[in-house]
Amino acid sequence: MIPSRRLSYSAIVDRTPLRLPRGVRLVVWPIVNVEVWDIGRPMPRQALPPPTGIPRLPDVPHWAWHEYGNRVGFWRLKAVLDRMKITPSLSINARVCEDYPRIAQAALDAGWEFMAHSYDQRPLHLEPNQRATIRKAVKAIKKFTGKQPVGWLGPGFTQTLDTPEHLAEAGIQYICDWPIDDEPVEIKTKKGPLLALPYSIELNDIAMMIVQHHPAREFVTRSMDYFERIYAESMSRAKIMSIAVHPYISGTPYRIKYFEEVLATLKKKRGVVFWTGEEIMNWYRSARADGGGRSIRTKR
Repeated sequence: MIPSRRLSYSAIVDRTPLRLPRGVRLVVWPIVNVEVWDIGRPMPRQALPPPTGIPRLPDVPHWAWHEYGNRVGFWRLKAVLDRMKITPSLSINARVCEDYPRIAQAALDAGWEFMAHSYDQRPLHLEPNQRATIRKAVKAIKKFTGKQPVGWLGPGFTQTLDTPEHLAEAGIQYICDWPIDDEPVEIKTKKGPLLALPYSIELNDIAMMIVQHHPAREFVTRSMDYFERIYAESMSRAKIMSIAVHPYISGTPYRIKYFEEVLATLKKKRGVVFWTGEEIMNWYRSARADGGGRSIRTKR
């Protein structure tokens, strides 16, 4: 099913405004992406050009680049979030629960939401059996946490035209792979509806630092420019601001302070709360059932 058959076009100005709980204007949705890069495959990303322009296997330098994030960077990010008492969504390759149980257990103990990010970091197009991989990822996360994950982000946003059906069948309720709107929107599948949450492609340290090669300070500039506009717009309708980071990028010594600065600034703003993807999903459903009203309450 092509995207245009999964949802109809809807201009945001034509919709009844959604309302957040009383006293809340804007939701910040922090996401920490933790992955497994298999040394037996080409690495998902590269920071250095390959020697003579030809990629070689095993790609130890880029495996090590990412491994630094799991050994060191993750703990820097977690320290910031813990100190500020912010609970993020953990976009997690399910294989992290098996290969890096120390990370998974720390996130579980801290009450982070586990959002499925496939089994490991390989595009869904390359999976021999996409449906089986999705079910394997969901099963591994449920086994580790004791809870069915409700959210999904494909590695690198990858998906096929059949992916939504496989996700709905596996019990996934919201996805990040359709960054098409400022508000949650429902998409049709043959297995029931999925909710597409407003996950931002460009408020993401991969886009800013690795693809676009901006200086580290760009994280603050872009985040605050984005915030200022939607904060003004939030006077009349609910707004959501997702911020996605990776331990091997934002967890480095020369970038961590900018992540910290953004969160500290946003925490001081009146009417701003920090929610997980599951909390956003639950609010949206209640708001829709209530006709877009403000009756639902939030714990944070």
